[in-house]
Amino acid sequence: MAEKLKHFFNESLVRSIAEELRRAHPALRERPFVGACMARLDGLELTARAWHIAEVMHDHLPRSFPAAAEILVASLGPELAGIDGFGLAPFRYLPHVFFAQKYGLDDFEPAMRAQYELTKRFSAESSIRVFLVRYPEKTYARLREWARDGNVHVRRLVSEGTRPRLPWAPRLRAFQEDPRPVIALLELLKDDPERYVQRSVANNLNDIGKDHPDLAVEVCRRWSAGASPARSWIVRHALRDLVKKGHRGALTTLGVDGKPAVRITGVRLVPRSVKIGGQLRFSFTIASTRKMVQELLIDYAVHFVKANGATRPKVFKLRRIVLSPSDRVDLGSTVSFKNLTTRRHYPGRHRIDLLTNGVPHPLAEFEVR
Repeated sequence: MAEKLKHFFNESLVRSIAEELRRAHPALRERPFVGACMARLDGLELTARAWHIAEVMHDHLPRSFPAAAEILVASLGPELAGIDGFGLAPFRYLPHVFFAQKYGLDDFEPAMRAQYELTKRFSAESSIRVFLVRYPEKTYARLREWARDGNVHVRRLVSEGTRPRLPWAPRLRAFQEDPRPVIALLELLKDDPERYVQRSVANNLNDIGKDHPDLAVEVCRRWSAGASPARSWIVRHALRDLVKKGHRGALTTLGVDGKPAVRITGVRLVPRSVKIGGQLRFSFTIASTRKMVQELLIDYAVHFVKANGATRPKVFKLRRIVLSPSDRVDLGSTVSFKNLTTRRHYPGRHRIDLLTNGVPHPLAEFEVR
């Protein structure tokens, strides 16, 4: 997969970028531009290829960033129509984003205009962060304006670009320490009509919950009052990690507070011993032992063996159920042991715990070989 992904930036795409730049800037010499890009591309991965192309742009466009940014914006294709079905195509503008990020830091307004246009065709969530660090007040003020923009991609940039723990970018330490300015932006977006923005708002609040769990819960509790279905979805998605950790405030906010009264029986694992690359199917019956109705969030944690022999749990969502007195429900799921770029598997004794409203119940142990 990684091999195919890095080859997205190939000679054909480089030539296409060169043609677009030349149409906006006739003085650009296409052949030297393409040659300089291709001279080092083979030995680089995806992100490094995009950085290299951005550096070649800097060598072949006017040295003045405002002039170069004007050419860059003029070279762009049409805005994205909608939010789905584009595949990797928008990644063609990753070098352009990196160009604004590296060479536009001393020219705030031209850089903001470039990122505003780029995010409507790709995303400027990584580049906007360096401006938040260099120009915190000016960039924050601009993001407040963009939170009301008519373009869904611009509005999403406001929430995605300010995530304190955006996985593929440096953390915003100031917002980790004090997330209140970010929450003020999310307040402007909490009733956005597009799920694309709603998901970003929820992910941002989920990030905040990792450093300030009680504050995230307080925001979600406040948002839950008179919430629309869309805002209720944001709240549930924003609290997902805190629910997995059994945070009582998060569970109360979602209406599933209280220690569960259940009995787990009929645990089955197929197979009892699974090979790396295979999968394991587990099932069980959960029965109520309480004399009143109880609502349960059911998750499960797989304690994966790591390279050093220790285990670390990863929590997966399962179901939300309502059990009347004496009710019982059969549940189950499948655990894959295929190696991924984000998780490698190792042989040894593994364990599955069931989590009901955050309370762990040992379910079963099994061997991975």
